[in-house]
Formats: sequence, structure tokens, C-alpha cells
Amino acid sequence: MKVYLSADMEGITGLVDAEDVQPPGRDYERGRVLMTEDVNAAVRGAYDAGATAVLVNDAHGPMRNILPDLLDPRATLIKGRPKPMGMIEGLTGEYDAVLCVGFHARAGVLGVLSHSFMGHEIEDIWLDDDPTGEIGLLHAASSAYGVPVALLTGDDTACAEMKAWDPAVATVPVKFAKDRFAAQLVPIAEARAAIEGTTSEALRNLPGITTDSTTTRHLAVRWQSASVASHLTAIPGVTRRDDRTVAVEGDMLHLYRLFNLFLRVATAVTSNPPYC
Repeated sequence: MKVYLSADMEGITGLVDAEDVQPPGRDYERGRVLMTEDVNAAVRGAYDAGATAVLVNDAHGPMRNILPDLLDPRATLIKGRPKPMGMIEGLTGEYDAVLCVGFHARAGVLGVLSHSFMGHEIEDIWLDDDPTGEIGLLHAASSAYGVPVALLTGDDTACAEMKAWDPAVATVPVKFAKDRFAAQLVPIAEARAAIEGTTSEALRNLPGITTDSTTTRHLAVRWQSASVASHLTAIPGVTRRDDRTVAVEGDMLHLYRLFNLFLRVATAVTSNPPYC
């Protein structure tokens, strides 16, 4: 059994603030340790369930947060950016399951550190007219590969978001949102034991999956900046619904890769110095 693990940071045990998850935040280095240990708990659960290989993709921000020297040595790590497929770089149809560790809710939802990819640039995302974020897009892309999502860990809002997409996915809430930067925390030892045990159980009871990777899907993204939308229309197939919203259609894997290109264009456009 080959297992793929995508690791984000906002939904990691104990973390609630930008200082915890963004370099050079005062608690970021401690956050990296907590992230690595949540990932290790899932890796242990995977091997307990009979995994023969676990590939971990560091999917948060700079994508070099997980500490390789503290990572379970049985896991292989993808580190750094840019990556053509972003949060699912390295995933193929050869894998048997996807694990999502440390995920957060989409933009506009009251969850811990909630946002969608670029927290200060993306206002909304729709997949086939359904509001979505990182969780929904990852689930759709994984399904297009024919690989079921077995597990998600994060705050209770992120867990509820995944259950709305797919009730068969096992979830582990490691904290309960009180506001966007506040949560009631599950004790660390209890949270990691739950991650390990739930991972093992989920992989022993994988759901079946039926998908057609060629199905045409529709993706729309509303940006805070009209300039970003304007630049993206230079990409063939991308149209503009209004000054700040672009839309495109295609098969899910093409859309996921194209969306990661959107993010790189948006970064380039918004990083220009101010002018008058």
C-alpha cells in the first residue's frame, strides 16, 4: 500500500496565529516541530495499517517547513517550491490513499487561520459553482487520479468542510475554533494519538472510488486585485466574469495545475512596489 501525505500548517496541533506558521514569526520554529510531529503520527498510523511507502509533500507557504531530521525515516519528503501541482506534487494514480494533515477551512469561513491559498489575494473560489478552498480542490484532484482521500486533520471547521465534500473521509479535529486566531486546543499527546489511530483505521477501511478524469469541470476565482484578473486573461481559455473574477474549464487535473500557475502569476503581479 502506497500512501501520499499532503501537509499544511494552519491546522497543526497547537497552532493558532500567523506567528506560529509564517517565518520569521516568533513561534514559527516551534511550529515546524509541531508540524513534523503531527506528520509523524500519521506516518506511524500508515505503517501500522500496512503501508509499504509514504510520500510526504510539504504543502505550506514556503514548502520547506517540515524538519527532515525529525521526520520519521520511513517517509520520503518533497520539500521546496515552486511545484507544478503545488499541494499534491508527486501524487499519481499509483497511490492507494491520500492523507491531509494540518489543513484549514476556506476563505470567508470562521475557522482557525482560514483562507484559500493566498490569504490576502483570493476572496472566493468556485468549482462547478460550489464554493471551495484548498480542501475541495485537493479532494477533486485526488479523485481525478482515482485515489481516495482517507483522512484529514485540522480544526473542527476544516473537518466539517471535508465531511461536506465527502462523508467517507475520516477526520481528526485537533482544535476547536473560537475565532480566526483563537482555538480550544486538544492536548498534544491526545491529538497525536488520535491522528495515529484514526489514520490506521482509515487506511484499513478505504472507501471505493469511481471517477472520470476527463470530465469537464468549471473553476472560477475572485481576486482582491483587478490587476491579477487582467493578467490572467492572457492565458488561453481564461475568461473574465467581472473585473476581479476569472473563469476557466477543463479536466480536473488540468485545472489544478493551471490554478497553481494562477498563484505564481498573482504573486508576481502583487509583489510589484507601490507607485503613484
